[in-house]
Amino acid sequence: MEGNTSRSRKKRLGELLLEAGVISPEEIEKALEQQHSKKGGEKLGNVLIDMGYLTDRQIVHALCSQLGYESTHLSRVRIEDEVIKLADESVWRKYSAIPFGFSEKNPGVLKLAMSDPLDIRAMDDIAVITGFQVQVYVTTEKDVAATIDRYYGNAEALRVAEEFTRERESTWQERAAAEENDKTLDQAPIVRLVRQIIEQAVHKRASDIHIEPFETKLRIRFRVDGVLEQEMLHDISIHPAMVARIKIISGLDISEKRKPQDGRATAIVDRTEYDIRVSLLPTVYGEKVVMRLTQKKGLTKDKKELGFTPDTLERFDKILSHPNGMILVTGPTGSGKSTTLYTALSELNDEGTNIITVEDPVEANIDGINQVQVNEKAGLNFASALRSILRQDPDIIMIGEIRDQETAEIAVKASITGHLVVSTLHTNSAAGTITRLADMGVENYLIADSVVGVIAQRLVRCACPVCSTLREADEYEKELLGIGEKEEPVMIRQANRRECLKCNGTGYFGRQGVYEVMPVTPTLKRAINRGESADVIEKIALEEGMVTLRKGITQYVLEGITTMDELKRITYEE
Repeated sequence: MEGNTSRSRKKRLGELLLEAGVISPEEIEKALEQQHSKKGGEKLGNVLIDMGYLTDRQIVHALCSQLGYESTHLSRVRIEDEVIKLADESVWRKYSAIPFGFSEKNPGVLKLAMSDPLDIRAMDDIAVITGFQVQVYVTTEKDVAATIDRYYGNAEALRVAEEFTRERESTWQERAAAEENDKTLDQAPIVRLVRQIIEQAVHKRASDIHIEPFETKLRIRFRVDGVLEQEMLHDISIHPAMVARIKIISGLDISEKRKPQDGRATAIVDRTEYDIRVSLLPTVYGEKVVMRLTQKKGLTKDKKELGFTPDTLERFDKILSHPNGMILVTGPTGSGKSTTLYTALSELNDEGTNIITVEDPVEANIDGINQVQVNEKAGLNFASALRSILRQDPDIIMIGEIRDQETAEIAVKASITGHLVVSTLHTNSAAGTITRLADMGVENYLIADSVVGVIAQRLVRCACPVCSTLREADEYEKELLGIGEKEEPVMIRQANRRECLKCNGTGYFGRQGVYEVMPVTPTLKRAINRGESADVIEKIALEEGMVTLRKGITQYVLEGITTMDELKRITYEE
């Protein structure tokens, strides 16, 4: 076996981390107490990560420095079939390890990525199973799980689906109802298949899972960075059981198949809790399911992580500093409005402030904030909830969305009477938000008095840092970028849909927010009072320093963050 053969391997993880100086004895002691209090023998490393003392990568670097191993990032490595097939998937999952190549110095030595390099038994077993000596590299548990999923995910899902069709003896309802009470059925094929799909979606950074029935096939697609990609096709015969399982975990009626249903569930993937909003819609071939995945902590970010430029962040802070008035966040579905709202609320949340929200649905639970879920069947809509909230002595009110005149008028009056109201609207620009309120029937003088600021936003896809390439912009593109008169070459980034481990062949990896922040100044108030059009309001805002969405995205293109295709896609309305 190659690598560090020192018996320091026999040391425990806590000792190695102490020797590396990345953690204190007191923190180790607290983590050990927490570990002993948990049932099931949670690993110390995982406990330290959960308690916030260390990140998984800090543990990797500490182990490498103490044991003399190298670290690796599997997401950057393509593993050949001959290597990955040296053992079954179950072996790699059992030991949280995976081989990724042969040693350049000695072709008879297998390079093995492990999340626990202290597990000597695992090394020995893998050496016996594969027939090769192993050279250990250290990586995170999440990196190993995502890699196993990348190479085995679809094959495992197909295998489970086939197993299910073979075992189909009882009705879907009987099986689904039995699963609620029988823990031994946790390994039932359909339970594993649904869990596998959710885990695979998380590893691929998907925000939504679409399960779509057709005449003979069941299509499963993931939305990654705002774009749907087909992941797998199954025989339609597994559809009823899959839907029944999803209904069970999300608390829905498994016998109701003719009406739309909405529910929610939670799942833990790589020790991170995800909230899953489930929507079922009857179609001609059966119920279509859409599951929206949200990391429990994902909506409450630091505002510096949202992608504001220094200038727009300053304007955002100025708007948030108002003790009363109305702040509106606007943009299409999936543009990150909820994240911005929750970030603003987290910033304003303290013991001396009473914050109440009314949402449909509540997207994330925040400590210290009173959150109300709209319930149309019980007569609790946005308007009726708002009236009740105003009697609860609130300082700040968050309304999930202003959908009608009644809600808009109550929100405006609440903001004028000393409350800070934050909400969302579906409009294309900051200036268009003002005219939308007027179109809803709110008087201009009320809009001018109440609105203190508007934030319009979009999410742009970032060009993949690995496979994207630089090229020279042509004359038409220079014109679109507003630099047509520039004679020297302008280099821009091009997304390439090629085989790439980082972006999975999409050409893009991750998204970045772009913002149009419009504080309502005295000049704008006068224009709103006069009932000026959106064009006039935008012209005044631009004169006062507002940066438009188009200009913001243009800057991202020139900086090489995104591409011309994204500029055209997002600013098509102009």
